Order: sequence, then structure tokens, then C-alpha cells
Amino acid sequence: MLHEKEDHYVLEGPLRPLAIPTTLHDSLMARLDRLASVRPVAQIGAAFGRWFRYTSLRAVSRLPEDELQASLARLIAAELVFQSGIPPDAVYTFKHALVQEAAYGTLLRNPRQQLHGRIAEALESQSPEMTDSQPEFFARHYTEAGLAEKSVFYWSKAARRSAARSAMAEAAAQFQRALDQLALLPDSPERARQELEFCSSLGTVLQSVKGYAAPETGQTLARARELWERLGSPSEFLQVSYAQSLYHEIRGELHLAHRLDKDLLRLSRQRDDAAGLVLAHQSLGRNLMFAGRFASSRSHLEQTLALSDVGSDDSLVQQAGVHPRVASQAFLAIVLFCLGHPDQALARSTAAIAEAGRLAHAPSLAVSLTNGARLLSFDGNDATFEEWASQLATVATEQGFLLWRAIGTTYRGWLKVKIGEVAEGIMLLRQGLAAYRATGADAWVPYQIALLARACEIAGQIEEAVGLLDDALQVVKRIEERWLDAELHRHRGQLRLRQGHSGAAEELYRKALSIAAEQGAKLWELRAAASLARLRRDQGRRAEARDLLAPVYGWFTEGFDTPDLKEAKALIDELGGA
Repeated sequence: MLHEKEDHYVLEGPLRPLAIPTTLHDSLMARLDRLASVRPVAQIGAAFGRWFRYTSLRAVSRLPEDELQASLARLIAAELVFQSGIPPDAVYTFKHALVQEAAYGTLLRNPRQQLHGRIAEALESQSPEMTDSQPEFFARHYTEAGLAEKSVFYWSKAARRSAARSAMAEAAAQFQRALDQLALLPDSPERARQELEFCSSLGTVLQSVKGYAAPETGQTLARARELWERLGSPSEFLQVSYAQSLYHEIRGELHLAHRLDKDLLRLSRQRDDAAGLVLAHQSLGRNLMFAGRFASSRSHLEQTLALSDVGSDDSLVQQAGVHPRVASQAFLAIVLFCLGHPDQALARSTAAIAEAGRLAHAPSLAVSLTNGARLLSFDGNDATFEEWASQLATVATEQGFLLWRAIGTTYRGWLKVKIGEVAEGIMLLRQGLAAYRATGADAWVPYQIALLARACEIAGQIEEAVGLLDDALQVVKRIEERWLDAELHRHRGQLRLRQGHSGAAEELYRKALSIAAEQGAKLWELRAAASLARLRRDQGRRAEARDLLAPVYGWFTEGFDTPDLKEAKALIDELGGA
């Protein structure tokens, strides 16, 4: 149609209609049409995906060896596929994804379904090891083949495999595909039981991916609960009740979570179900910690450790979402810290993080790092806090854990504040808090607001800090998350004193002392007593100050390894000794 002149081309005559394809897709289709005799080979290859093996193609095509190799040679010559290696070990790759899409698009619906079925069946027979190593491959082909029962089996297998290697986002998508395919099967008790299994597992996975309090998590768990009750509350799925409790707990619905925990404990005792007892004690221990009932919380968490010590952690991790021993130690660390055992608390945190690392289980590692860093934000061990916060940010970002990524942002903000980059730190603290609450979470919010208030205080923004603590105390009142209640009142007292309101400060210090004494939270009581003693000292009432602080300080026998104990000792020495 063209002929060459000195420096350009010209048409030989009028341009014929459609001589030039209007799209790249049309061009590729035209090339495939010109290779009509070998197009079936291209179609089979395209059904495999962007690349395919010679041995797999041979098994599905059922063509004689020479005919198959000749067809592949023509596709290579046409530059539609590239070859790597020599048959039978050769691998072929479509030049571009559009080439593969164009070849696949030439298949009609019924032949396409049949082809996918042949691919899956051939490789099941030829390479049975692939059913364990690549179940998602068979799931995809059986789905495209319209064979729902087989696709359900392989999607669920792929999802469990992804969850076992902590690929939680993949697991969530695969469990959802299993549910979608399951819905195509006739309704039956067996289907309902499978749906319960998938919903339960998906809910646990979504806790990591979307967050414990996310709407998607709640909806999935509500469906699991409906199925569980319809099927007579089978013991194999007690984790449904556990997961629902955790959902309500992180949403700040602590009373509802506590009722679910007590029901789970009662049911597990009735059935003498060891796994149920581990889940129930762990959940109660965590819930009671939030409520500020530290002694009871400690008892339940220690029972969890005693029960899981006999070795059922691996079987429980799929149910609980985290390893019970790791989670129990992580929360026990917070409890021990509040009760006045900072050294034991740090040891528990360190052990939980080490065990989670050894197990290579990302959600367990995120939980242990979150609680460990939370502990150290009070303790003053900045080097270890930075290390753990950095590890949390890495694992949360790599795994796409929205809730833990938000907490990681909060911790990065606090680190910035600690090194003097206060404005940037405050910005990150606000971002972390907003991202955390966007997941639907309310639990731990008073703590995050308290960090932001401390940062504002350091920046000299006292009015802002007071307002923030008022907000935190409103959340405490609304959801009754009381583990930090005493410290919030004490901190507010410090700020009121800086504003020149010593009477208000004294009232808040006394309130903090009362709350801490009621809870048995000796560390918070020590802090409140020290603040009130300093106020008494500055008022010239040194004897009262010494009498107030000395008995509280005397509870501690772990040395002077924490800032709180060092400051208390220094104050007692200044006041004339204990």
C-alpha cells in the first residue's frame, strides 16, 4: 500500500477501509487470525495465564509432540510468545499481557469452561504436589470451569495456607472467594457448616487486615454467630464467641464483650473444652484489664498461660488470630506494670515479642510489639521503645494491617516529640489517632489522647492539653475503660497546677489516689502520691508530704530502675528520708 520516496512514504492509492486496526487489540486479533491453525495452542496457553510450561501444555492439548512443537514455533516466530529453555523443560511467556488477553478472548464460554476443567484435572494427575504448594492455581481454574464444589475446596485450602504464613490480605480474599463459590451450591446442613467455618476464619483474618472493630469484621462475625447458633453452637467453633467479644471490646462496648466472655467460659466449663477455656480466660483477662480490675485480669491471664502451656497453641492460633501465650503475656505485661511490677512487666513484654518472632506469626508479633511499646511510653526506656515501635511500623506496613499501622504512626509521633521535633510529632500523633478511630476502634483511645496531651504540654500548649484530657476522660466515662483513669486525673492535675489552680490540682491528685487504691494499681498510686507530695512540699507542709509518700514508696522492692521509683526516692530523701 506504500512506496518509498527519497525521504518519506506515500500511498499507492486510496486507503482501503479498516486497513489499519483501530486498536492494539484489533491488531493482535488480526495476527491471531492469520495463525488460525495454531490458535488453539495459544488459547490453551492463555488459559494458563501470562506464562505456561511445555509439560503442562502438552498434558492439556493432547497433541502429538511434533505438532505441538511446530505450533509453538509459529507462535514464537510471530513474536507472540517467548521461549525459555528447551522442551520438555521449556517455559513460554506471552510477549505482553494484552497478547494473552486477546488469545483468551477468542474462547467461547463453554469451550473456555471445559478448557479450565481440563487444565485443573490434568495437573492434579500430572503434578499432585502442586495441590499443596499452589492450591490457588486449582481454585482459579475450577472456578472458571464452573465446578463450584472443587473450587470451594481449593479456595479454602489456599486461604488456610495464606493465613498460616501470615499473608492475611491474601487469606481474606481467598476466604471470600470460597464463600462466593459456596453460595452456588444447594442449601444443606453441610453447606451451612462450611459457611460457618469460612465466616469464622474470615472474621479472624479481617481482624488483622481491616481491624478488630471494622464494619467488615463485625458483619462477617455476625453471620458466623447466626450460623453457629443455628447449628447448635458446635464446640469446634467456640472462637466465634471469642472473636465477637473482641470486636465489641475494641469498639468500646466493654459490657457486651464481658457478657460474651462469661457465656464462653460457662459453656467451655460445661463441655470441659480445653480450647474454649483458653479463649475464655484470655478474653476475660484482656477485658478486665480495660475495666481496671487488675487483680482479676492477672488471674485470668495467668490461667491462660497455665492452660496453653500444655501445648495447644498451634491449633488455637487459627481460632484466636494470635498465639494465646503471646497475647496473654503481652496483656499481662500491662497489668503487672499498673499493679506496680515494672521489671516483671518488661520481662513479660520481652518474652512475648521473642516468642512471636520465633513463631514468625505477623499478627502475634504486632500485638506483642504494640503492648510492649505502649508499656515503654510510660517507662522512659526510649531506645527499646524506638526499636519496638520501628518493628511494629515495619510489620504493619508490610502486611497491610490498618489498625496496627495507625498505632505505629502514633508511636512515630511520640518518638518525634521525645527527640525534640515536637510540631511534627504532634502532627503524627493526630494522624495516628484519626486513622485508628477510622477503623471503628474506641478502646485504647484515652491512652492515645493522653500521649497527644503530653506532647502538647511539652510544646507549651497547656490549654490544648487540658482540653484533650477532658476528651479522654469523657471517653473513659462513656465506655468505662478505666485502666488509665487514675493517671489521666493525675496528669490533668499537673496541668491545672501549671495554670495556677492548686486547689483544683489537689482535688485531681486525690481523685487519682482514690481510683488507684480502689484498683490496686500501685504504680499509678505512687505517681499520684508523688505529685501530691510535691504540692505539699511546695506549700511548706514537708512532714505531710513525707508521710504521704513514704508508705506508698515502701511497697516497691524492685530497686530504682524506673523513673517513677528514682523520682520517688529522690523526693523522700529531700524530705528527710523514709
